[in-house]
Amino acid sequence: MELYEYEVMHAVEDRMWWYRGLRRLVATQLARALAHSPAAGPVLDAGCGTGGMLRVLGASVAGRPTLGLEFNPVAATMARTKADRPVTSGSVNELPIGDGLLGAYVSLDVLCHAGVEPALALKEAHRCLGPGAIAVFNLPAYGWLLSAHDRRVHNNRRFTRRQARRLLAESGFRILRSSYWNTLLFPLMLLHRLIERDDAESDVRDYPAWLDAFFSAALAIERAAIGAGLSLPFGGSLLVVATRA
Repeated sequence: MELYEYEVMHAVEDRMWWYRGLRRLVATQLARALAHSPAAGPVLDAGCGTGGMLRVLGASVAGRPTLGLEFNPVAATMARTKADRPVTSGSVNELPIGDGLLGAYVSLDVLCHAGVEPALALKEAHRCLGPGAIAVFNLPAYGWLLSAHDRRVHNNRRFTRRQARRLLAESGFRILRSSYWNTLLFPLMLLHRLIERDDAESDVRDYPAWLDAFFSAALAIERAAIGAGLSLPFGGSLLVVATRA
């Protein structure tokens, strides 16, 4: 990802509706899964960007300390400062972590990146997780939705639920939950993708307060539905919660 995109993310991620909604959803699902997990190691935010998710997770989740990993050293420094947590510069394709040491692995829009080999990254995640440990993945949905924003941030793949579940199962994970989300706003997203130009501005930006509140309310409804056990049938993103078999 270009340094400029990291700078934009660093500036707006704590204010933008999509990041706030994603992180609340992930934090809730992660804590719920860890409450039933026997694995006691730390929680790794793998590909933590500029640290927004790591800050939301805080110093620990369900009694397990948190730490981050980020490929870009400048972004890693931003994350370390923002989250006040240990952050190492490194690749998810080759984790600098010993076998079976992690209690949980969080991966938010990382497997989609051009510099990541999904099967290799999942093999590394599986290696570093202890038996019964938890992995939470967020993935952009549907390859036909690749956009100008995806190209700008070097995403070159998007996933269906079936593709993601098969990839995780082949890597030794057992799926606990999977659901699309950003469902209520999906028609607006689809319209935006259909009319946007190749030089369209980044999706990561400040939105008018009323629009941010509207979008946030839609995601809150979805978060409640997923929390109640529902799996949404489509959406702009895909959440998968799995355990290391």
